[in-house]
Amino acid sequence: MIDAQNSVTVDFSGIDKSERTIDFEGKELRLHLVKPAGAGPRLPSFMFFHGGGWVLGDFPTHQRLVRDLVVESGAAAVFPDYTPSPEAQYPTAIHQAYAVTKWVSEDGNEIGVDGRKLAVVGNSVGGNMAAVVGLMAKDKGGPAIRFQALLWPVTDADFDTESYKEFSDGYFLTRNMMIWFWDNYVKDPAQRREKYASPLRAAAAELQGLPPALVQTAHSDVLRDEGEAYARRLNQAGVEVMAVRYNGLIHDWGLLNPIAAVPEVRAAITQVTSELKKRLK
Repeated sequence: MIDAQNSVTVDFSGIDKSERTIDFEGKELRLHLVKPAGAGPRLPSFMFFHGGGWVLGDFPTHQRLVRDLVVESGAAAVFPDYTPSPEAQYPTAIHQAYAVTKWVSEDGNEIGVDGRKLAVVGNSVGGNMAAVVGLMAKDKGGPAIRFQALLWPVTDADFDTESYKEFSDGYFLTRNMMIWFWDNYVKDPAQRREKYASPLRAAAAELQGLPPALVQTAHSDVLRDEGEAYARRLNQAGVEVMAVRYNGLIHDWGLLNPIAAVPEVRAAITQVTSELKKRLK
């Protein structure tokens, strides 16, 4: 992943970056803050939860994608360094993600953002975390989240869907890799069925009232079917949802720097940023 991301020159202009730490149960959590260059205070913002199977990935590997979302949307991004697996087991990372989201909502003025105008965004397992933070916020009575963008998300620990069978050997992401990621994140089959691990398992009543959602999937991706299944469940629960499958693309297409200029990738990014601008007015 690192070699692929560094194999091409990409545009990192147009942003201001900083860092902040907050306390979570006696542990410092680092937040990467990305804002449009020269932006004023009280910006709308979105949480960005990164992919990498809960094991891999970090701000440097996701910086170009986050930069594109920030520059095109005009919103600030808050990117938490949640504790990866296997050092932290489920549900540690998701509790950290929720805590940071709540902090931004309540104390966003400390970092120059308007906590009342807040969305959650994530790619792959980060899409799982964005969905779960939405569920947690509903269950706990806040914070108020205006929009969720789930980019090729993990929504279930089921490795026998049609897309898993068709693309078990890839492209880019394989069935065996996903099994390994889940084994590092949560081994207990009963825990895997919990909605905070597998949001697809949430009951219809638990999905009702969730924020409007954009769910993007790729045709040639083992995660395609579970992402689309979650979008259908949201729709059936009365949630406003837009589900878009990008044909000819692979897992993590929006993240991979070597294909960042492909027209379909640019269109997908613009779709996300257009929704962010509309929802965070």
